[in-house]
Amino acid sequence: MTIQWFPGHMAKARREVEEKLKLVDFVMELVDARAPLSSQNPMLQQVLQQKSKMVVLMKKDLADNRQTEEWISYFKERSIPAIAINVNDKSDIKKVIQLAKDLGQEKLDKLIKKGIQPRPSRAMIVGIPNVGKSTLINRLANKKIAKTGDRPGVTKQQLWIKVKKDFELLDTPGILWPKFEDELVGYRLAAIGTIKDQLLSMQDIVAFVISYLQKHYPERLEERYPIDRDMTDMWEIFEAIGKQRGALESGGSVNFEKVSDLVIRDLRTGRLGNITLENPKE
Repeated sequence: MTIQWFPGHMAKARREVEEKLKLVDFVMELVDARAPLSSQNPMLQQVLQQKSKMVVLMKKDLADNRQTEEWISYFKERSIPAIAINVNDKSDIKKVIQLAKDLGQEKLDKLIKKGIQPRPSRAMIVGIPNVGKSTLINRLANKKIAKTGDRPGVTKQQLWIKVKKDFELLDTPGILWPKFEDELVGYRLAAIGTIKDQLLSMQDIVAFVISYLQKHYPERLEERYPIDRDMTDMWEIFEAIGKQRGALESGGSVNFEKVSDLVIRDLRTGRLGNITLENPKE
């Protein structure tokens, strides 16, 4: 299965990123801490080329802390500074600013050596839709500048934002890539709400989530739903969850769509606990 789309505004956004890249000193790439690799846009990696970059793992409060540390090490081993944050934690926002200042300082030192008046460092902030980019920008600027929303694709145009006197940030629309060759990437992104729910079968997404949790977080499933570790038949699992949670139709039979909605909601809101859907070792 290959999932494909390429809305016109995303094609335009890619061109604009390429054009504006020469105006910045480094790139701040946002990924979702629950799926750090799957939420990296491979098309953007080609565009960014040799530009200095830092990675910000968003929504760490929903991710598995142990896995998050492994992902930070994964990026650092590839000489990419990385930090995990909760956008509602002011100390995390300060850490982002400090890391950005450190990364931009090298370029500013070169300007000073050339006798050029130092200026604030400039960064481009990039990421796929619904990764929390607009919320982070508002926190960095300490005021509401970027529009926020819980659906993908709220930001539609580029925008310069001043972050105190420390650096200037160029916002860009969230960009997805033309197709997912690996269906697991699509399932992970759909599960965490990065791509629109209508693009994939919600029951397939939930079946993937349950299978993954059975392998990596079986105790979370047992705590939340009546699922024994030896249950493998997905039909039986949906039936068990639906009966326990009242996801029923008028005749009393289980409504699988309702089951899918409640499992996804439990995952996205953290009711299933802190979950990460991929591991750097895998």
